[in-house]
Amino acid sequence: MNSPAQIAKNYVEIGAAKAQLKVTKAFVLALMAGLFIAAAGTASTVAAVSIHIPSMNRLVSALIFPAGMSMVLIAGSELFTGNCLMIIPIMEKKLRISTAIKSLIVVYLGNFLGSILFTQMSAYGNVFSLFDAELAQTCVNTAVLKCTMSFSEAFIRGILCNIFVCIAVWMSMAATSVTGKIVGLYFPIMLFVLCGYEHCVANMGYIANGLFAMLHYGIEAPEVTWYSFFIHNLLPVTLGNMVGGMGVGLAYWYSYLYNKKDK
Repeated sequence: MNSPAQIAKNYVEIGAAKAQLKVTKAFVLALMAGLFIAAAGTASTVAAVSIHIPSMNRLVSALIFPAGMSMVLIAGSELFTGNCLMIIPIMEKKLRISTAIKSLIVVYLGNFLGSILFTQMSAYGNVFSLFDAELAQTCVNTAVLKCTMSFSEAFIRGILCNIFVCIAVWMSMAATSVTGKIVGLYFPIMLFVLCGYEHCVANMGYIANGLFAMLHYGIEAPEVTWYSFFIHNLLPVTLGNMVGGMGVGLAYWYSYLYNKKDK
């Protein structure tokens, strides 16, 4: 097992290497991550759709959703939220801020496209017809909840979410086996879903599911539009995710890498 200090040291090189990936490769890997996370969100909704006790519904969703992060980390792909840890090589002067920003933008766009592709295929494959189209209505209901939050609520939930996503990445890096990595990431991801925190890439899938379900099944929800998707949810949640993820990175950089005598 790698110690926290070793993880911090390792991530300096790992994060710098991620940022310096060729744009096309980073985009393809980000597309895959968006697809994985959208699949996990859809599957967690399917698993819980017929459970009408709210707490049990949320628990079942939380138990399924970590499959997405498992695919991201084990199969190898690029996820915007986890890549906020790039602040570590930046602080170590191993990565230029401009290079990191470019990488994060490419990965964010790739995550978005992957999410949209998956949700479109689900819609055209008539997946939302499951359980007499109760799945379609549930997807719309979820999108309504996410598109009607206040800016501050979405922002704060975004901070909380990416604290635990980045802790999941960090804990997975402690392990040297596939099993250990999955166990390490599982509980922080389960926790953020259970508590209702907001993840920008997951929301790309959740809200797009609602939009496409509305289109294909004639469900009306005036609160859910592409505008409310981008402005009322993705904007504040993305900003919150960046604050939470970079906050984790700065905390561990300061704790394990910063040496005042050497700076």
